[in-house]
Amino acid sequence: MCRHRPHWTVFLLVLACVLSGCGRDADESALAGPELNKITVGVLPIVDSASLYLAMRNGYFAEEGLEVEVKTLAGGAAAVPGLRNDEVQFALGNYVSFFAAQAAGALDVKLVADAYQASPGTFMIMVSRDSPMRKARDLAGKKIAVNTRANVVELTARSALQTAGVDPDTVTFVPIPFPEMTAALVGGAVDAAVMVEPYITQAQKDHGVLPMIDVMSGPTAQFPIAAWVATAKLATEKPNTVHAFQRAIIKGQAAAANNRVEVERVLTEFVKVDTITVSLMQLGTWPTTLEETRIQRVVDLMTSAGQLPKPIDVHSMIIPPPA
Repeated sequence: MCRHRPHWTVFLLVLACVLSGCGRDADESALAGPELNKITVGVLPIVDSASLYLAMRNGYFAEEGLEVEVKTLAGGAAAVPGLRNDEVQFALGNYVSFFAAQAAGALDVKLVADAYQASPGTFMIMVSRDSPMRKARDLAGKKIAVNTRANVVELTARSALQTAGVDPDTVTFVPIPFPEMTAALVGGAVDAAVMVEPYITQAQKDHGVLPMIDVMSGPTAQFPIAAWVATAKLATEKPNTVHAFQRAIIKGQAAAANNRVEVERVLTEFVKVDTITVSLMQLGTWPTTLEETRIQRVVDLMTSAGQLPKPIDVHSMIIPPPA
């Protein structure tokens, strides 16, 4: 019997180790709570943000141990300094601004989740009802409002103008936040404006503003618009927080993609869009996966437009979703 005791001793030691969690570092890391319990998320007051509000209202962030504070941004470009200065830990913004920042070395960006993809009627060049301009060629030499410069709105507007036979370099793009565009257009401060929802529908309903060009058509049909991002620094130092946010926002994306009624509800509640407008809006889509080949379209268009000072590797920027 004595000579068998070492075997039993080894067995008991292994059993004790299993029961106490020895060798489970990877599992424990995967199950650990977020390093940050309170996070600030930068968003724009547009339909793209619906998934965040659904994730908040449905308790997806709470399930992950996260408390979310929302900070409103003027555009995706405004998210870059906010992320760099740690004023926001995560942000919603357009791919163009983030890729430009990455290429310029202004910010080391990590793509946490896809956010929004264009559909017909969701990005429109609009003119006032009294405008003499009715065809694309009339926009040559005119002033066109965009929410911020050198972002996805300007890039795709340039592409649409070029497709319509207008030299985009003859146009003056004027930065005006989305909520202020209608007043600028109706008041004559600009000749046209590149609008998104809910402002397209509001402008049509309240001021008779007219659509001229669907920016998301032809070469830019179903174009990837926006992403949820964090910095590489945050991803390295607080990976559990990033994965917790990722799990919650992907659930929010799925909720937005599958239930228009819920999207309308949160836009009314959080973005303060009236119920008539939300019922009339054209909506894009909320992807639940971040596909490299689709996102590469943005890089390719930026490259052809001369907006990237050097190539960027989309693959290395994507944070794979946790298993």
